[in-house]
Amino acid sequence: MTVTLDEIKKREKGLSIINKKIQSTGIDSLIDLTGLAGGFDVTPGDISLLETYAGPAVFDERIQKLGIEHLGGSKVLPLNRTTSGIAATIITLVKPHTTIVHYLPKKPGHPSIPRTAKLVNANYVEYSSLDEFMVDDNTSLVFITGTTMDHEVIDVDEFKKVIQIAKDNDLLVFVDDASGARVRRAVYNQPTAIDLGADLSVTSTDKMMEGPRGGLMAGSAELINRIKLTVNEYGWEAQAPLVAAMVKALEKYSPDDIRDAFIQKDELYDKLVAKNLNPLKTPTGFMFKEDEIKLQLEKMGLVCDVPSDIIATVYSMILLENYNVITIPAVGMPGASKTIRLDWSAKDSSKLSMDELVDAIYNTFAECKDVIENNQIDDVLYG
Repeated sequence: MTVTLDEIKKREKGLSIINKKIQSTGIDSLIDLTGLAGGFDVTPGDISLLETYAGPAVFDERIQKLGIEHLGGSKVLPLNRTTSGIAATIITLVKPHTTIVHYLPKKPGHPSIPRTAKLVNANYVEYSSLDEFMVDDNTSLVFITGTTMDHEVIDVDEFKKVIQIAKDNDLLVFVDDASGARVRRAVYNQPTAIDLGADLSVTSTDKMMEGPRGGLMAGSAELINRIKLTVNEYGWEAQAPLVAAMVKALEKYSPDDIRDAFIQKDELYDKLVAKNLNPLKTPTGFMFKEDEIKLQLEKMGLVCDVPSDIIATVYSMILLENYNVITIPAVGMPGASKTIRLDWSAKDSSKLSMDELVDAIYNTFAECKDVIENNQIDDVLYG
């Protein structure tokens, strides 16, 4: 997806709605079900250490122990974004005119990979079928996505097979395990990417855990040290406050919350179906892809030629404005998926009952239809 100024303006509108709600009813009135709520849980004692040299001296040692336990490997590297780790790895390991090969459960992959490939003048190819997957003498790096942006999880046998093909061809394997480091492992009981044979793995410290928006990469000390040089060169390292919050998130993380949501999501799904809605199950909740949102509105009598991604964003804005429920299209970074995904493992799910959530989802469809029919899209997205 091409990021445009229009995308930025929509996000600014979503954030302005949130700000107004915080000012009027307080932050506890918001219900963040994105699965990206994150957290910045630091104590007064931690804050006293958030200095240029004291922070790294204390927190780097703790993040190494906890990060290796979480991801495997022999060394971890805290980053200011997962994207930073992906970009730094490609810059470090990929030569111009070679090919990055990416295997994932369903296309497309995260845009940071092809964008950085273009930056270093490398080719980029995606596969989502083992029958089609291939590498050749010009391949420089193999990427695997453990769990897609819409929480579709790679089959562990496919995971192993792709790694084996890469190893048979003496290729390094990098796993984009942004949410997969939790979803794959907690729900599907899969090993860490490193234990499956990958050379490098990166995860987002705010996805499915109460950590800050940042990244954590794991691998061998030799590879991590090489990539760390690039990270430092570009200023992509996580500063002491981020690392402190990552430490707290890893200390607090429990897979039980994700497993409980995995069980409860079936009840939630049944309630939505009873309302004649057609969601897709995710490991810890449900989602409506943008085409499905438009199709649902057409079933309700809507006739329009508005693109489905715009409709999904309108839906997300209404859900936020009228019901305080935060979903990604209203506030996600430009270029993010327009799927309405609701994560029942999010800590804010305790703020409402299943029936209250189902009613909000159902009512928003009718309200979205009215907005489109009354030509109020611009008011909702930018007004």
